[in-house]
Amino acid sequence: MRLVTHNMMSSNIKGVANGFPLLIEAAQVVEKEVDFNADFLKNIFARIEWKALVEASKTMGYSELPDNVESSMLDSEEFLRKFHHALLEIHLEEGALICPETGRKFPVTKGIPNMLLHEDECTVFVLTGHDLYHSCGTPGVLKALSIAVY
Repeated sequence: MRLVTHNMMSSNIKGVANGFPLLIEAAQVVEKEVDFNADFLKNIFARIEWKALVEASKTMGYSELPDNVESSMLDSEEFLRKFHHALLEIHLEEGALICPETGRKFPVTKGIPNMLLHEDECTVFVLTGHDLYHSCGTPGVLKALSIAVY
């Protein structure tokens, strides 16, 4: 899992008010080379929560990012290369993402985070026709509630 992905994720456990940023428990970190694209970096920069990226990269063993940034730094190729490396080339291969509020661990296996919630951790309602269903994390599984909507 790339840090760009981590930067966009949060814990959606029912009742959690602050599920971002997820903490990282790294068991295996790998670096995978990715083609450098300065335009991509300049465009995504505004959407990145910088403090979360810096902390995540430090957790994964990379401490080359500055603690504070400003958009003028996007003119520096040296900065862009460091940003690129942290955002796209450092991968959490094995480990866990941890909800900062509840401590719930979401496993990361072969670079894929499993963010499925337990049934008691979610409330999602789906209205189909005249019946109300709720679903929790398992694709395709809906459980009928004893409520009808007319």
